[in-house]
Amino acid sequence: MNNIILASRSPRRKQLLEWAEIPFEVIVKDTDENYPPGLTSEEIAIHIAGKKATAVEKEISMGQIIVAADTIVVLNDHIIGKPVHREEAISILIALSGEKHLVITGVVIRKNEMEIAFADTTEVEFHKLTLEQIEYYVDKYKPYDKAGAYAIQEWIGVVGIKSVNGDFYNVMGLPVSRVVRELRKLNG
Repeated sequence: MNNIILASRSPRRKQLLEWAEIPFEVIVKDTDENYPPGLTSEEIAIHIAGKKATAVEKEISMGQIIVAADTIVVLNDHIIGKPVHREEAISILIALSGEKHLVITGVVIRKNEMEIAFADTTEVEFHKLTLEQIEYYVDKYKPYDKAGAYAIQEWIGVVGIKSVNGDFYNVMGLPVSRVVRELRKLNG
């Protein structure tokens, strides 16, 4: 597979593509993450991923493949974004403590006029976390660039996750096995 552009700043997405041994380069343009009302959670994630793909289209050559993704966390039908500050991160993790939530990653893969768009959903359940655990995690790991204020592969995931139903790597930010399968279709 060649000519793949990852339209994401996420070090986790970059790491996952590297683990899958996919050659790629990163090109990112700032995009707003607003979306129209009335979309489902899955449609929101795909919509934002599509905006990220569109933002870099002018920067690439014909034949190159764009992979763009956006991950959202949903608790009781409420979308939880990235925390802006310490207090918000703590508040988010208190809400997730002892609860099940959904992690939804929307993916848009484009090559010329062809597009594959999908969302992958994973259910995650946290053990009941103490305030001390939550504050420790937020102060040490500063999860301000992460939807839901946590990264499953960090300390809080190791000690705090009770169960994962679905693709673990989707929770990290990219359902990489499905992405690889879809890339093979476009690059075949």
